[in-house]
Amino acid sequence: MPTTERMHPEHVDTVLREALEANGQRFTEQRAAVYRFLRATTDHPSADEVFTAVRADIADISLATVYKALETLVSCNLAAKLAYGDDSARYDARTDDHYHSRCLGCGQVRDVAGEPHDLLPQIHVDAGFRVQGYRVEVVGFCPACCK
Repeated sequence: MPTTERMHPEHVDTVLREALEANGQRFTEQRAAVYRFLRATTDHPSADEVFTAVRADIADISLATVYKALETLVSCNLAAKLAYGDDSARYDARTDDHYHSRCLGCGQVRDVAGEPHDLLPQIHVDAGFRVQGYRVEVVGFCPACCK
């Protein structure tokens, strides 16, 4: 699956179109605008932040359409939804295994450098338990919030 490496805009649209069609979804300009924005940022924006950014290109897009587009991207494995206990969610175009750090002050989410498998502690699960994935999050305060 694609990560956030730089892709030519036409290639981004091709990846999107192929993934949508493989999942029985239609390619729309709204979905493309949301996906292009996610691919172009290393931030982990909320749906509201995506809406604000995409609205600059598509003035009549609604917040509901952005939410639906984001959920479609997640269901097609073109984006990851980072959900938190306070019902907030952020979105990430990187779908490869990687970790995040989250500031408890401002809520900023960043990718953590390093190979996930090298950083993952040895965890032993019960026999017969089928691991489908894992999530590690480092929480603390970013430099701006530590001042």
